[in-house]
Amino acid sequence: MATWSDFYTQDSSSPLMEQLTFFHDHTLMILIAITVTIAYLMSTICVNDYTNKLLLESQMIELLWTIAPTIILIFIALPSLQLLYLLDEMNSPSISIKTMGHQWYWSYEFSDFKKMEFDSYMVPESEMTNFSFRLLDVDNHLPIPFKSQIRMIVSSTDVIHSWTIPSAGIKIDATPGRLNQVAFFITRPGILFGQCSEICGTNHSFMPIVIESISPKSFMNWVKNF
Repeated sequence: MATWSDFYTQDSSSPLMEQLTFFHDHTLMILIAITVTIAYLMSTICVNDYTNKLLLESQMIELLWTIAPTIILIFIALPSLQLLYLLDEMNSPSISIKTMGHQWYWSYEFSDFKKMEFDSYMVPESEMTNFSFRLLDVDNHLPIPFKSQIRMIVSSTDVIHSWTIPSAGIKIDATPGRLNQVAFFITRPGILFGQCSEICGTNHSFMPIVIESISPKSFMNWVKNF
């Protein structure tokens, strides 16, 4: 889970988030190299009183200024396109969960089991304990088995919401009258926090999301006792 002093992305809990983090680092290194190079060239021009003919009046530098950005864009585009295809891939999900956004709470329905649905409201401050997280805890966590392919079908009953779990690399819009789906694979047990990432109204910041990643055996016991 992230803390107030973090300046980086959260620790990944899914393979997709790992790849997104790698792509972020890859792109950041390219941006740093471009920034350093441009800063050096600009400083040399200033030192030479804007008379550096190699940078100002050379056909070779014009050719380099054309070819270099193309090569850089290729190095950024290829892993980006690969990630886009991975994010949309849906292979034989083990469990399908239907999520509906409301003003301002979430409701979940396990489509593979009969009569398994519940609402998830934010815990108000008056009911919080010493171990609660303000504006992040909910009364009913969403349990899912880790190391299982999960399909999430998302929609809304009123306005556009956005179901988001940053550490799992999940962000999908909940649009009225439309079913969107996303697949994810959690690799470790734990409690994952998220919030609605769409400005959906006055209580937009009060509809958090909590996933409880548990073992498949514990998940089946929860299903039996639901």
